[in-house]
Amino acid sequence: MPFAQLIVGPPGSGKSTYCDGMHQFMGAIGRKCSVVNLDPANDHTSYPVALDIRDLVTLDEIMEAEELGPNGGVLYVLEELEHNIEWLEEGLKKLGDDYVLFDCPGQVELFTHHSSLRNIFFRLQKLGLYISSLLLALRSMLQLDLPHLNVLTKIDNLANGPPLPFNLDYYTEVQDLEYLLPYLAAEQPTIAGAEGAGTSKFDGLNKAIVELVEDFSLVGFETLAVEDKRSMMSLLRAVDRAGGYAFGSTEGANDTVWQVAMREGVVMDVKDVQERWIDRKEEFDELERKEWEEEAKARPPAEDTPAAGEHAEDDSDEDVESMKKAMADRGSGIKIVRKS
Repeated sequence: MPFAQLIVGPPGSGKSTYCDGMHQFMGAIGRKCSVVNLDPANDHTSYPVALDIRDLVTLDEIMEAEELGPNGGVLYVLEELEHNIEWLEEGLKKLGDDYVLFDCPGQVELFTHHSSLRNIFFRLQKLGLYISSLLLALRSMLQLDLPHLNVLTKIDNLANGPPLPFNLDYYTEVQDLEYLLPYLAAEQPTIAGAEGAGTSKFDGLNKAIVELVEDFSLVGFETLAVEDKRSMMSLLRAVDRAGGYAFGSTEGANDTVWQVAMREGVVMDVKDVQERWIDRKEEFDELERKEWEEEAKARPPAEDTPAAGEHAEDDSDEDVESMKKAMADRGSGIKIVRKS
């Protein structure tokens, strides 16, 4: 049974960057992966596109024919895709059992109240495609009604901004949100446009939102630094469990749910993330730079490298080696190799 991730989130949240990084990472660990672009406005993809919605219909022609703006045009394109779902089904069948990443548009309306994308993926589920959705919070979780993992992307940029009022685990666990209310209140004069104006109105709105999120008690977050291998490994393991891949027939077929859940693997606790990217970022960056230099010195001369198209194992990378061991422990039979 094919597995997939539906990558959703607002513009600039790192969806395409995530798809590019995850596609490369899955290739490094020996997992066949294809990326499907469902964003008609995304005409400069950094990853190889296996299936592109722009081959079905372009945003420009829809905007011109229907006299729509960019946002309305994107919604119309997704409606066109829903009405021509056979095109997507046929394209996905050609990908075989590849693990699929769906790079979705950034219009949040698609995941909060517009039904086309939800209908499309419910239709695909009937074909045997199991979807795990990423990157929007409570409303999209309720609207899409699919296994869901929220991700705080670009975590490596946190140290470049103002200091956080609380440690990172406060934001990933999404608990006791009332402690945020004083900080939100301090920002309200700027939001309202005049000192003190509208303060009570925003106080009431903030409190209502906090209570709503806490009452559902559904939202939590993983973290991701897309260029960091340990961060990618940790997130992929979480996605595999959320989407059922860890318990499927592709890998670990003879293992019980408890064996898979309890197996030791590459995990980054949120406290590790706090230390790596916030508390001691400069120190870790320097250590990483020195490791890269040592790896570069240890590489064989150019004449000893494999010919184009051949593969060679890179035993100098401890993180990839640990993933090799984890895959071997699962009985997957996958041998991790790296292209020259």
